[in-house]
Amino acid sequence: MTPADATSDRPVATAVAVVGGGPAGLMAAERLSAAGIPVDLYDAMPSVGRKFLLAGKGGLNLTHAEARPGFDRRYGERAADVAPWLDDFGPDALRAWAAGLGVDTFVGTSQRVFPVDLKAAPLLRAWLHRLRHPAAGAPVRFHMRHRWLGWDAQGRLRFATPQGDCAVAARATVLALGGASWPRLGSDGAWVSALEAVGLPVAPLRPANAGFDVEAWSPLLVERFAGQPFKSVAIRVQAADGRVFQRKGEFVLTATGVEGSLIYAASALLRDTIEATGQATLHLNLLPDRSPGWVREQVTHPRGARSLSSHLKSRLRLDGLKLAILHECLDRATRDDPEALAAAIQAVPITLRRVRPIAEAISTAGGVRWDALTPDLMARARPGLFVAGEMLDWEAPTGGYLLTAVMASGVRAGEGVVRWLGAGGGAAAGGSAAE
Repeated sequence: MTPADATSDRPVATAVAVVGGGPAGLMAAERLSAAGIPVDLYDAMPSVGRKFLLAGKGGLNLTHAEARPGFDRRYGERAADVAPWLDDFGPDALRAWAAGLGVDTFVGTSQRVFPVDLKAAPLLRAWLHRLRHPAAGAPVRFHMRHRWLGWDAQGRLRFATPQGDCAVAARATVLALGGASWPRLGSDGAWVSALEAVGLPVAPLRPANAGFDVEAWSPLLVERFAGQPFKSVAIRVQAADGRVFQRKGEFVLTATGVEGSLIYAASALLRDTIEATGQATLHLNLLPDRSPGWVREQVTHPRGARSLSSHLKSRLRLDGLKLAILHECLDRATRDDPEALAAAIQAVPITLRRVRPIAEAISTAGGVRWDALTPDLMARARPGLFVAGEMLDWEAPTGGYLLTAVMASGVRAGEGVVRWLGAGGGAAAGGSAAE
């Protein structure tokens, strides 16, 4: 009988259970498999890697070519905690890992790293094949449509399946259930109550890499420009505590506010500022490659009988969305004053009121608190239980930083299990193994 056949009154034992079939869980399973340790991987969905595949729809951004320690700084206040993971499995190791699966990568103009074919599916297929049929080590057994429910009174893992509930006793367990973003793909944050019920502290889950709402765009702006991108712009955000974000890039105007890569990069600061003060203002530079002096010279140039819109289009090449946002966000007095307008073109104030719902976010912040875990990501109060991926209290921007650390945490947890078992960890995590 395999764990997938078990019922609550007929439990079976497995060496290690990995719960969650995203990148962190798959990577933990791979490290255990390579060490010759039998692994049973459980996931609530019909197939694994669904969010991974979704991320690859626009071209799978595996990692980033930024050198360390600059790479590490992308993890903010958790940089020192994430750095040891990257020592073991950083961006170069990730690219070598992909190459080992027959997937070559390249560095794009933005220094982001992609598979040559830009696709996620071939890489995932090769990965799953290797997990099921390793050249050496133990094959990973997959159990789909197994929704984790927590633990029973004997400390066994409980799962809801189409055939009814089952109970599994494992010598060690890796939980890699994701955060609470994109719940339709399986990451719904339902695990929070189960962990808190056994005394594991969890920091509240919050949106990360998310969009934001303004109070309200004008109907005309929404009708004409919702869904269009701001290209070759820069934003600057300063928080009440003095932190500053400033970067060039792109983002999109939505029907309710803004979203996109440049906004995601600043989302932690924007979110924290809104939580602290009720709003956050970003300053949009429509011409970041021009000096303030040049902009002033063009704006103050006599325009004769031309309208302001025609003048800005002619002298500064501002039109479409960029011109519309000036009319949306600047009052008449500023638009009529050439000196004030020149300054505002490189610092258009956009006030954000709300972060978009967590279910729409690319990822989440918050999770199992660091002080509850050992450096190997094992729960101090529950030996044999390891946690990986977005379940941990950290966050990272998109651009390859998020996925790199998710996978590196899976490596750390998987190797942590190997070390723990090798040091004598033996009874089922949280309870005694089934006979």
